[in-house]
Amino acid sequence: MTGLINQIRSYIESGVGAEHLDSVLRIAALLFIGFPLVWILSRLAGKFARLRLGVHLGVFFRKGVFYIGVVFIFIHIMMEFGFNPAALLGAAGILSVAVGFASQASLSNVISGIFLYWEQPFTVGDVIKVGDTMGFVLSIDLMSVKLRQFDNQFVRIPNETMIKAQVTNITKFPIRRMDIDVGVAYASDVEKVIRVLKGVADENPFSLDEPSPLVVFKGFGDSSLNFLLGAWCVKTQFLDLKNSLTRDVKQAFDREGIEIPFPQRVVHINPSSPPESTETLNT
Repeated sequence: MTGLINQIRSYIESGVGAEHLDSVLRIAALLFIGFPLVWILSRLAGKFARLRLGVHLGVFFRKGVFYIGVVFIFIHIMMEFGFNPAALLGAAGILSVAVGFASQASLSNVISGIFLYWEQPFTVGDVIKVGDTMGFVLSIDLMSVKLRQFDNQFVRIPNETMIKAQVTNITKFPIRRMDIDVGVAYASDVEKVIRVLKGVADENPFSLDEPSPLVVFKGFGDSSLNFLLGAWCVKTQFLDLKNSLTRDVKQAFDREGIEIPFPQRVVHINPSSPPESTETLNT
């Protein structure tokens, strides 16, 4: 045992062991101090950007600082192992060019993601609709936008699709208007229907007084007089307004004796037309 200790001591005193020990300590510092420090700095940068520039850019700054820090630590660790940083960066450049040619779709998504960051048509937490897909925005990354649908399904949409498709931001503004199409029988009094619909909207607790509710006589349908009832509400109370207003309209119509018709078809049989023969029916 004493002989082994003496060998280690002589190896360190020769200078070679001390050099390797310093390298090991630097690598350990990069791993156990550098990575936590990069993580903390990325969080602070993201929080600062979120407070000053919004949630949209806060996520971008947090991930950007983290990735840059990780690359910086990786390069220094490779240098401790004796790799030439110039050659390493040159190889990385050649590799990036090759990957760029091999994955043009990914590059297009990255460029589209930069445009999304710059334009900011929506932010994290908004409810958007892309085609037939609707949900809450979970994150906006360089490659894709991630949504959580109302039934708790996860959807990933490439940024290129977001740039090309029509995107509807449902919660962009603080208030929304909820429209209800209502049909009444042709025998109904138009002025009375307008008065009843206006009163239902005015009495609803979720309907805003300003902007005021809207009632429009749209015209004549196949079996009904068609009206549009529009009421404004705070965006977080949209479903409450929709459920209560539809119920209130039905109750008010029943109370006022206003009929909501259903499609009907009347068949007239001409008694003078000769009935078809059995052979014709069987043919």
